[in-house]
Amino acid sequence: MALIIALSLHGLAAHAQSAQIAFGGLKHDSSQPVEVTSDQLSVDQATGKALFAGNVVIGQGTLRLTAQTVEVVYAKTGGTIARLLASGGVTITNAGETAEAAQAEYDLESSTVLLTGNVLLTQAGSALSGERMVIDLNTGTGRMDGRVKTILQPGKN
Repeated sequence: MALIIALSLHGLAAHAQSAQIAFGGLKHDSSQPVEVTSDQLSVDQATGKALFAGNVVIGQGTLRLTAQTVEVVYAKTGGTIARLLASGGVTITNAGETAEAAQAEYDLESSTVLLTGNVLLTQAGSALSGERMVIDLNTGTGRMDGRVKTILQPGKN
């Protein structure tokens, strides 16, 4: 899996405002069932929200999301899950690629993940950091914004 970064800078450590990224391992089928494990669950029937708290682990196929809390927001019609709002040490992994952030919003309807707050992506020994990253799980592509820093390992794709 190559880390493809559209930067106009050269060198092993580069800084930019944004970067386009290929996430071969983060391409994912969001139509698969979602399994959630946590220490606690609170449900508010009036707002249609559920809150999982404490050591939350969410699995969907090979995609894993861990966090301290995850709020489940249901679609207004149909009772399906529309979004997952994660906070507190968020980590997303799939096929050897890992993304970490303070918060994440997984929109199941659009198959996108928005990570915010000290975002760090690691792929095959390379690292990319910034303040905001959007991943399109259908295409396996993404964009990192906000003072992007890249560390590439020499001799690796």
